[in-house]
Parts: sequence; C-alpha cells; structure tokens
Amino acid sequence: MGTAVGIDIRDDLPPDDLVSGLEAAFAWLRWVDDTFSTYKAGSQISRIERGELALDDADPTVREVLHQCDILRAFTGGYFDARAAPGGALDPSGLVKGWSVETASVLLADAGSRNHCINAGGDVRVRGRPAAGRHWHVGITHPLRPGAFTAAVALTDGAVATSGTAERGLHVFNPLTGQPAAELVSVTIVGPSLTLADAYATAALAMGVAAPAWLGSLDGYESYVVDAGSHAWWSPGFDAYRAA
Repeated sequence: MGTAVGIDIRDDLPPDDLVSGLEAAFAWLRWVDDTFSTYKAGSQISRIERGELALDDADPTVREVLHQCDILRAFTGGYFDARAAPGGALDPSGLVKGWSVETASVLLADAGSRNHCINAGGDVRVRGRPAAGRHWHVGITHPLRPGAFTAAVALTDGAVATSGTAERGLHVFNPLTGQPAAELVSVTIVGPSLTLADAYATAALAMGVAAPAWLGSLDGYESYVVDAGSHAWWSPGFDAYRAA
C-alpha cells in the first residue's frame, strides 16, 4: 500500500481479543501490500503486468478487485481507471487502499471492537465513538498550505477519503487525456464505505472542474473540493459532517 497505517481501538477488550484483532488486521494489510503493490516485483499485480501471471491463475481476491475496478470505470465514465498511469500500466491502488482498510475494520469488528479508527495515509475508517458522547474528528489537510487544515469532519460510523497533491504532488492522471490532473488539488469524500469513498475521490480529482456536478449526484456520499486557485466547494450535505 506504500503508506503508514495507524489503528486506534477504544474498546475495553480482553488482552487476548485485542491482540488477536490487531494481528488479524495487520496480517491482512501486509498480505494486501505483498499482493497488490506495484513497487514489489513479486506481487501478483506486478506479475500480471509483466505477463508472468494470467488473470485466471491469480488469487480470487485479485480477480474480484480488478472486476470492481472495471465496474467503477464504467460508473465514473472512465475517470477511475486502473490503467490510467502513463503507458497504461496496471495500478489498482485507487481502490485497493480504501478496500483493504474497510476489510481491516471488519476484522477488528469480528474480534469484538465496536469503537475504533483506522488511518491509512489520511484515508480513515471509523466505527463507534472515541468516548461516550463524542465523535471521531478527521482533519482535511490544506493542499496548498503545509501544516494547515482546510476543514474537519466529525462522524461516528463511516469513512473519509482524500485524493490530492498535498503529499504526493501530481500523481493522478486524467485517463481520457493522459495528462496529470491539475485543475483540482484536493477531493475529500465522506460516506459509509471507504472502498467507494477512495475510488470516488480518485475519479473526481481526475475529472477536474467537472467533478462538483458529478459528486453532487452521488447517493449517500458528501464531498469537499479545493481547486488549484485555493477555492473550496462542498456538497450541500457536507455541513452535516463538519466539525464544530
């Protein structure tokens, strides 16, 4: 996944259950990294790209992820594309990070955790509360002002995903033009699934100035967008999540 992952559990679990849940979550995330990383020569994604592994012979999870990428490509009008990188190299990272963290949250829940937060490089999945009567707060980094936040989200059960230039520069490409996506510098999506929030944020960043209209059509997902001129736009429902 190429990013640091932090897990904050606020349940009073028996030590054995706590350790078991954390071990399961991190073992899963390591497996995902070993399987899907485009930076590891031995990953299944790298082997598929080099023609060394047929898709039919890949792990069923790999086939399912790539199938979901195809579905999202159609849903976004081609703006989410696992082959958007220069040269058409296979890279499903725009889906994999959110999907893997979503699954890690399920593993923690299966171990008994009802109140936790998983943060993977700014993409966040939360369940329950950090304390009685409180919400989890997730800051949205300002893409043009290092060390500053442009907004903050408060929620109990749900996901926050951001795609932008703050940490990695121009790394998302418009699949329809082959050019780096430069009109927007940050897109944050809030909703129930980190899998979809992550993919939607990637697609919207690639869309550029056309993104707000598309984002406004999404059911159950709200958005906060910053363009290259530092102007912010947010969907009508975003204010319900905005931290005081």
